Amino acid sequence: MAPQKTLTPLAWALLIGLGLIWGVIFPAAKIALNEVGAITIVANRTFWAALMLWGFVLIRRIPVPGNPRVLLGFAVMGVLNNVLPFSLIFWAQQHIEAGLASILNGSTAIFGVLVAAIFLADERLSARKILGIGTGFLGVATVIGLEHLKEFDLRSAGQLAVLGATLCYALAGVWARKTLTGVAPTVASAGMLSAAALVAVPVAWVVEGPPTLDLSPVTFAVLAYIAIPGTGLAYLLYYRVLGLAGSGNLMLVTLIVPPVAIVISTLGLGETLSVNAILGFAMIAFGLAILDGRILRRLAIRV
Repeated sequence: MAPQKTLTPLAWALLIGLGLIWGVIFPAAKIALNEVGAITIVANRTFWAALMLWGFVLIRRIPVPGNPRVLLGFAVMGVLNNVLPFSLIFWAQQHIEAGLASILNGSTAIFGVLVAAIFLADERLSARKILGIGTGFLGVATVIGLEHLKEFDLRSAGQLAVLGATLCYALAGVWARKTLTGVAPTVASAGMLSAAALVAVPVAWVVEGPPTLDLSPVTFAVLAYIAIPGTGLAYLLYYRVLGLAGSGNLMLVTLIVPPVAIVISTLGLGETLSVNAILGFAMIAFGLAILDGRILRRLAIRV
């Protein structure tokens, strides 16, 4: 097993910046949903972010592979890592709080470890991983309140939709390992966002109507934020942190995003969350800490 990299001050700064950027997306999307549909947000997000990243690729003169295997990888990643999860989360936010969506989205790493163990031979489940996954799932159950599923409604559907998005992210991670290994991260991001836009733009047009400029300045501003810093810049930061600090440390961003989303949604949108939601987030965070392993090592606990 590769040793855990140390978080340098630069890596910490970039990691916190990434968490802040992604945390703002949840309340920003909530605002945009007042005037545009969920798929329209996805179309704007993927289209403009793809243009930004291709510009970066051209400026840096990064080689772009053109073999069919890589192009297929882009196509599937575009749907699995962008169109489906983005659509599910934005649709869900029509029925649940932005802060709650961010908490449930925080279980992405939990699902990621489980799905990787199922499909990848070198990602077997250890006792520590099983404990971390179990703790995380218990946190998810606490957030949702399984008793509420007995009276299934749109709120329940919204929460399950966010969990469906986290599963999409997990499957996308496995697909990327199998098809895009060796492709420059920025090229992979630009490629999958382009494929996502090719799907999302026509679907949004058919389902939610053609694009319109009859929107408030605030809606234009949040759509621009979600696409440019929230997606294009965020992908650049993501891979920069990955290179500096490794995947284990990068997982810590999952603990930064929900508090940011919750604070902004509470102060800016007047949302409130239940005690169960906060308690569940604490349990998800503890599950992630177990998966990370550092707390157990410091306590000299071998699992």
